[in-house]
Parts: sequence; C-alpha cells; structure tokens
Amino acid sequence: QVQLVESGGGLVQPGGSLRLSCAASGRTFRSYTMGWFRQAPGKEREFVAAISWSGSTTYYADSVKGRFTTSRDNAKNTVYLQMNGLKPEDTAVYYCAGSTGNTSQFGHDYGYWGQGTQVTVSS
Repeated sequence: QVQLVESGGGLVQPGGSLRLSCAASGRTFRSYTMGWFRQAPGKEREFVAAISWSGSTTYYADSVKGRFTTSRDNAKNTVYLQMNGLKPEDTAVYYCAGSTGNTSQFGHDYGYWGQGTQVTVSS
C-alpha cells in the first residue's frame, strides 16, 4: 500500500509562511493526482489544493488562491504546499491525499491519506 507522510507544520504568526511536504512510499507516486485537505476543530474537512500527476494542472480553494501554491517533485516522490500570508483561519490539521483518478476537490475520491500535520496561525 502507498504510504503518505506529511511534515512541515508548526506555529506561525499571521502573515507568515510555512512549507508542507508530503512524502510517498512506493513506485506509484508519479501516476497519482495529489490533494491537500485541512480540518479545523468542530469543522468539516475542507479541500485546499490539488495537483495533477504531471504537475501541469493545479486547483485551489477560493479561500487560499493567491496565497498557497502546490507543486510536486516526482523524482523525490514528494508533493509540497507552500503557504504564504497565513491567517488565523488557516489553523487546522493538514492532510495530503493521493488518487489514481482525476484531480478532485472531494475527499471520497482519494484512496490514500497521510497522518496529518498541525498548522497553527496565532500571535
């Protein structure tokens, strides 16, 4: 089975930046579309961003457009989420997920999930 491991979360002040990484095991990473989701306490899981297997196509939630950028390095089996201009409302556990299908904003379309990494934006 494919294993996904997120890292890079932490505490940052409003307006700051963080870069999350998601490392995948196995040799199937290059064929996966990858998504980023987040979930804050008391809230439903929310789509953040997605990237196609080639990295040529990306999608973002309206709430993060212009601030977040996702990219991937297939040679390293790693996908990234660069988060700039962070706001308190970005505070959540962030998950990466993989799908053998097309890029999607729906969690049920992703078959593989990481353990999550905490991002806290606070003064």
